[in-house]
Amino acid sequence: MTRRTFATGATLLLSALALPVGAQQITTLKVGYQKAGLPVIARRQGTFEAALKPLGVSVEWVEFTAGPPLVEALNVGAIHLGWTGDAPPIFGQSAGAAISYVAALPSNGEGEAIIAKKDSGIASIADLKGRKVGVGKGTSAHNLLVAALEANGLQFADVEPVYLGPADAAAAFATDKIDAWSIWDPFLAIAETRYRPTVLVRSPDVLQVNTYFLANTGFAADHAPVIASVLQALAEAADWADGHRDEVAQALAEVTGVPIEAQTLAANRAKFGVFPVTDTIIGHQQETADRFLSLGLIPKAIRVADAVWTPPTN
Repeated sequence: MTRRTFATGATLLLSALALPVGAQQITTLKVGYQKAGLPVIARRQGTFEAALKPLGVSVEWVEFTAGPPLVEALNVGAIHLGWTGDAPPIFGQSAGAAISYVAALPSNGEGEAIIAKKDSGIASIADLKGRKVGVGKGTSAHNLLVAALEANGLQFADVEPVYLGPADAAAAFATDKIDAWSIWDPFLAIAETRYRPTVLVRSPDVLQVNTYFLANTGFAADHAPVIASVLQALAEAADWADGHRDEVAQALAEVTGVPIEAQTLAANRAKFGVFPVTDTIIGHQQETADRFLSLGLIPKAIRVADAVWTPPTN
């Protein structure tokens, strides 16, 4: 998608959301984020805070290492909004989590890949058969691993998944306790700058997915004006970020503590935008859900469309 497409989608979505609703007032909005992507930029610039100030709402930022714990925090109401990859909301919905899709963002794209060290003897996805692959369970990288194997004639059972969070997986990769690693930026960028690994596949090679801005379902039902303001601020941050890559890298480095070299790599290949959760997007997400069900990775079938938030009309 082009920047213009992103901007147009954001405008349409925000127009739909900007509706007068007699919602119960809150004083603090709790937003979950990870060490990458547009929410970090929004936090650095204070765009949410500025947008919500007229509503008398402050912002509390809560950091997560990956999407699954963020989804669980949404489910129990520990946070109100949060950003994740494609797989966490599928696992969450299948487990009955109270989450709703409120907007789509670009995929991790070139910033998500499966890598192996150059001296590992692994030069292709086919070489992963019988190998240990580090991956976060229920993450977008989990989906990438499954899709990459299938695209190369292998089954998920042909590899030995080692379920690890990003920090633990980074340590395992460094000490050769895993043979390959499926991971996203900035952890991917750190590994690329540190090890110059073999990139076996990147997400766009085998997947057409998105990342998502999610809400606690009860919060979404009661606070449409707050969500509208947040998405407007997110769209403004996206527009700025798209034209200021060097500043994005610096901001990400300052907020996350990740070295500037890695954040520059991540920022230069990132895509920025906010747009509606369309039928096409839902369809791709449903394909992922169905794939996970067929592999026994989620406990029950889901209909993704059931978790897509519809703004109130009165």
